Amino acid sequence: MSQRTVQLLIGQIVTDEELRRRFVADPAGVLRALSEQGLALTPLEILALIDTEPGVWEMAARRIHPRLQRCSLLHDAG
Repeated sequence: MSQRTVQLLIGQIVTDEELRRRFVADPAGVLRALSEQGLALTPLEILALIDTEPGVWEMAARRIHPRLQRCSLLHDAG
């Protein structure tokens, strides 16, 4: 079940611009919040996600068709 959770979370990070932005800025905080909402990840999965090169998420998102992306309406002003 945990591998399925990891796959779903990776898909969300890649396709959800707002989640990706928050995750890249604070991966441990985002994973902690998701865990509090019931997301089941092992400690090793959490470390692996945190240790993943942050640029991977944006690179993968750029390669996904825009129709599969969930764009954020919030953008930083600077």
